[in-house]
Amino acid sequence: MFDYFYGFFCKDIGIDLGTANTLVHVRGKGIVLSEPSVVAVQKETNAVLAVGGEAKRMLGRTPADIVAIRPMRDGVIANFEVTQEMIKYFISKVHDGRRTFVHPRVVIGIPSGITEVERKAVRDSAVQAGAREVYLIEEPLAAAIGANIQIHEPSGNMIVDIGGGTTEVAVISLGGMVVANSLRTGGDEMDEAIINHVRKTYSLIIGERTAEDTKIKIGSAFPLEEELSCEIKGRDALTGLPRTLTITSQELRESLQEAVSAIIGVVTQTLEETPPELAADIVDKGIVMAGGGALLKGLDKLIAQETGLPTFIAEDPLQCVVAGTGRCLDELEYLRRSRKR
Repeated sequence: MFDYFYGFFCKDIGIDLGTANTLVHVRGKGIVLSEPSVVAVQKETNAVLAVGGEAKRMLGRTPADIVAIRPMRDGVIANFEVTQEMIKYFISKVHDGRRTFVHPRVVIGIPSGITEVERKAVRDSAVQAGAREVYLIEEPLAAAIGANIQIHEPSGNMIVDIGGGTTEVAVISLGGMVVANSLRTGGDEMDEAIINHVRKTYSLIIGERTAEDTKIKIGSAFPLEEELSCEIKGRDALTGLPRTLTITSQELRESLQEAVSAIIGVVTQTLEETPPELAADIVDKGIVMAGGGALLKGLDKLIAQETGLPTFIAEDPLQCVVAGTGRCLDELEYLRRSRKR
């Protein structure tokens, strides 16, 4: 009776609290929100001025008294107070800005390799932001659920979830992770590699947004059938004047090599740690990729080449984790017994 009353006034929420983007799933409605994990704050008062897309547009463009920051770093909370305000904003937006006297139950995806202290920080930030109950689920497990992998079967399934701050690799069987590895390398490190390459090679300073846009347009991990190029704009490090240059996909691929090699390394390590029976299943089923990093051109081909295993990109890689948290909302009793922290 209470659950019916509760559900009438409030909405259960699943959150993919990512380093680059935050996505929100509402029970009964699906994915209703996808915004950058960026918050604009006034320095003197610490007042939050903007959250999400509006705040991201301010990156690198704010006056001295305003700073646009990413409160999540490497998949974990780097700024507790700002993360709390960001979650509060997203919860409020889901409820159309209305104040509810019944607080929502929230399922949040977390990296598999974070510490107990980091887990507590995620949970506490959600509680302080207005959540009534908080349940944590490891991102590889959520991504596998969202990618429609039958995780409860006695069979091995391998998921590679490449986000903004972390790469999560896991072998899943019987509803749990048999082997899991977490690498604090993802899309953000790729962006940083592009920034460093352009500055070192061309003495041109570019921002995060420009680096990310360039990566999306022409970034690749494997040689392309037709190499691409694009113009990038920034500030000359020597003269201080604005300048434009053209960069190629082949050049960009070389700058991303270190980050891509680290991802290949953690995939290989996980395979080496996998029990033989489950490894045999993966030979038949292949590797499933999720997360924004899965969209880097040719990365699936490179992983297939390096591992000798068929590699597939999930149908909607960007939404796998949040879709998984959303499906977990229908199994809150199970999460209450086994996953509440």
